[in-house]
Amino acid sequence: MESLKTPSQLIQIKIDYPRRKKRYTNLADAEPIVLKSVLSSLHAGYFRISLSLCSQALLWKIMVHLHSNLPSMAFYLLWYLALATQVSLCFLYAFKCVYFSELVKEEFLHYIGVNYLYAPSISSLLLLQSAPMMKPHSVMYQTLFWVFAVPVLTLDLKLYGQWFTTEKRFLSVMANPASQVSVIANLVAARGAAEMGWKECALGLFTLGMVHYLVIFVTLYQRLPGGNNFPTTLRPVFFLFFAAPATASLAWNAICGSFDTIAKMLFFLSLFIFTSLVCRPTLLKKSIKRFNVAWWAYSFPLTFLALDSVQYAQEVNNQVASALMFIFSSISVLIFLGVMLLTVANSKRLLRRDPVLWSATAPKDK
Repeated sequence: MESLKTPSQLIQIKIDYPRRKKRYTNLADAEPIVLKSVLSSLHAGYFRISLSLCSQALLWKIMVHLHSNLPSMAFYLLWYLALATQVSLCFLYAFKCVYFSELVKEEFLHYIGVNYLYAPSISSLLLLQSAPMMKPHSVMYQTLFWVFAVPVLTLDLKLYGQWFTTEKRFLSVMANPASQVSVIANLVAARGAAEMGWKECALGLFTLGMVHYLVIFVTLYQRLPGGNNFPTTLRPVFFLFFAAPATASLAWNAICGSFDTIAKMLFFLSLFIFTSLVCRPTLLKKSIKRFNVAWWAYSFPLTFLALDSVQYAQEVNNQVASALMFIFSSISVLIFLGVMLLTVANSKRLLRRDPVLWSATAPKDK
């Protein structure tokens, strides 16, 4: 009887040891990696920071002019900080346009991200209007105004044209609270044109902004598909609902030269919408669990409302108007300082890749 032979098998065990991350001892090797990471994570929504700084600088400029006891040095420091922030963000975004053009194209096609492409121009226009060293009738002021206003008109032609001519990008599909950024851009430009004495240009920009504000407001009020696809983390952007009429009131005040009935009506509308949002804190409860750059959307709408209250107090000149000016100016400064401190405390989370802007290019994709 033959002996049974058991087939032998060769078993190989491969052990993978965890690899250590490569440490860059040479700073020249590490800097390009860090810069590419920053540029790929940066999007136009970060201009909310400079938008808040520039609007706050405009508030301080007006307040220092009206109340000489306020420190003018604070205004100068704030304006130069706003200038440095705006220039830094513009340079970084320009580099992104060169090296990450595909990401910029995705942002342009995104139903939320495209609206914040107006933010660099809005910040620049506010920075120009709050500048301490340039007069509105100077050649430099007028030249810079056109440099900052032309991108707004270009985006208007592209975005507004798509809303009523392109079937897949109708306003009923694409509308969301961030759509009001385009309205604010036109109204800020209208205020700048009015300060230079260009009344016809200011009226044209004001009309363009207000007509689209009414259309957007009615569309969002009806809760059509675009509003139902708005992410929870971006709910601070709901503050734009009262920022648009507040900016319109400022623009109309500059056009007419006085805070007349129409300006007051827009101010009261802004005040009512603000009160409606404040009375519903649960709306924003989920959005404040983790820090996000969208938190800066709390700051600049409140600053526009504070600017409105200052103009209203100048016109009415009674105790109620003065109290409103003091309350909203104080809230604006406190919220601004609070968000700034939170941004510094959460600086590690500031430049993380935002999943909202890269998750879909249109509401139907979600």
